[in-house]
Amino acid sequence: MCNLMKKLGEAELEIMQVIWKSQGPVTSNYILKELQGRRKWQLSTLMTSLSRLSNKGFVNCDRSMGTNMYHAIISENDYKTREGKHFLEKLYGNSIQNMVASLYSGKVIEEDDIAELRKYLDTLEEKGMQEEGK
Repeated sequence: MCNLMKKLGEAELEIMQVIWKSQGPVTSNYILKELQGRRKWQLSTLMTSLSRLSNKGFVNCDRSMGTNMYHAIISENDYKTREGKHFLEKLYGNSIQNMVASLYSGKVIEEDDIAELRKYLDTLEEKGMQEEGK
């Protein structure tokens, strides 16, 4: 994962989410259609954003088939991992405990969320023990 990865703006993130969700190359018209209801864009506005995303290294445009086909260069998981790490470091001093405590005290997460998190952590721990035993 590249440490020089740029940050996405809100509109750019929405475009990337459409591309990531498609799991394959898409046209600008496909992206525009998927963004209907969220963005009232003309094609020219989308093309400007796609050009920026290309310059930032997020998408590549294949012009070999007569229709511009856009595909992601950076995976959704790589971007989320990098942004999540940055978010955790910047706001919570790299402490997941501080983040969860803050969200819990602010009533953003509830007991059900804590139980779900506990179950997930138990699953991760079990997986780690199984891998150690191999």
